[in-house]
Amino acid sequence: MRSSSSTFLIILVFAVFTTFSCIRNENGNHVPQSFTTVQDIEAAGFDPERLARIDSVFSHYTETGLLPNVVTFVARKGKVVHHETYGFKDIEKGIALEPDDIFRIASQTKAITTAAIMTLYEEGKFLLDDPVSRYIPEFSNPTVLTSFNETDTTFTTRPAAREITIRHLLNHTSGIHYGTYRGGIGGMMFEKEGIPAVNSMDSITAEEVAKRIAAMPLMFDPGDRFLYGMNTDVAGYLIEVLSGKPLDQFISQRILEPLGMNDTWFYLPEEEADRLVTLYTITDDGLVLHPGETYSKYPVAGARMWLSGGAGLSGTIVDYARFCQMMLNNGEFKGNRILSRKTVELMTTNQIGDMEYGSYGRRFGLGFDLWSEQTPAHHLGSEGAYKWGGLFYTDYLIDPTEQMILLFYTNVEPYRGPNLQEIFRNLVYQALK
Repeated sequence: MRSSSSTFLIILVFAVFTTFSCIRNENGNHVPQSFTTVQDIEAAGFDPERLARIDSVFSHYTETGLLPNVVTFVARKGKVVHHETYGFKDIEKGIALEPDDIFRIASQTKAITTAAIMTLYEEGKFLLDDPVSRYIPEFSNPTVLTSFNETDTTFTTRPAAREITIRHLLNHTSGIHYGTYRGGIGGMMFEKEGIPAVNSMDSITAEEVAKRIAAMPLMFDPGDRFLYGMNTDVAGYLIEVLSGKPLDQFISQRILEPLGMNDTWFYLPEEEADRLVTLYTITDDGLVLHPGETYSKYPVAGARMWLSGGAGLSGTIVDYARFCQMMLNNGEFKGNRILSRKTVELMTTNQIGDMEYGSYGRRFGLGFDLWSEQTPAHHLGSEGAYKWGGLFYTDYLIDPTEQMILLFYTNVEPYRGPNLQEIFRNLVYQALK
């Protein structure tokens, strides 16, 4: 017979666990604070036979050599209904993919950097419509490109109509581009100034990159158009200025550690390097090893100095699922509040008005692609869902209507073939009861 003190302790532990694993939000609904893998998929709101179509589709793509590997993650109300691996981490060595293998997530870094800078916004460190030059003086007096000579890479400019604001950075309306802009013009400009458009193994810092970008002309007046570019890399350096800490340290303290994202890094520790999946490219002859050393080796080799707030992170799919669940929970996960629910609301509200972007009425918030009321008329999905992906063919979607997150990872660059990310989303949505 248990003593009264033992019984009390058991009750207390149970109560703490229950509170931690599922907290009620402001509407009285349960908000999951951890993931639970369920056997009863039907009770979680899915048709098991229909959900199993994911297995047949991606087994086919990996077994026939159209993809090296795939890992999936689907959770609804914190209940994991699908988390499977297919194919090989390393085809040549015959090493099968494991659920905790590490992928290059490239532009999925942007949402994490955006969330990180918004924690400083909540502390009153800046306002969204502050000019960037207030904190990084090199961005004063921006110019706009008027002509470019491809022969000698010279160009002419005019003064910009207004300065770049922090909001412009986070909604990609600043006029800052990626190196691939306008048939290679952007690439020539960046190469001349030593600006790495994505990753780098060289000895270069976030400060150096941001200040080199500041010296380049914009493609249009800030706020006039949407153009996906190196805005979040500038925001990453802005975090360093505002916080006084290196970007990797700040993101670790504010985002990764509180969420339990212990397998996400800018550069992998030496003892974790063998968990990185091999990077492939698709040619007419099928899958081959990626020829670019920078893309394939940057997380584990080189100078390991360039902290790219727009594309630098690598990690596991479960780690990123924790970040997605935090956003779905209106800023909280594992009992840790990262952002207020009003900040999450702001980040997932249209910030570009009626500017042309994407297709089917898609809009952009702060760090996220938003699905408007028009989008579900063309895709399986929900109005108000939001997403992004990465260069190496990773993808995620957060659906508040269905209280669901879904993630699809592989590492191929460039990918050629059917839109497997959309196929994956379709396979998930068609299985909902």
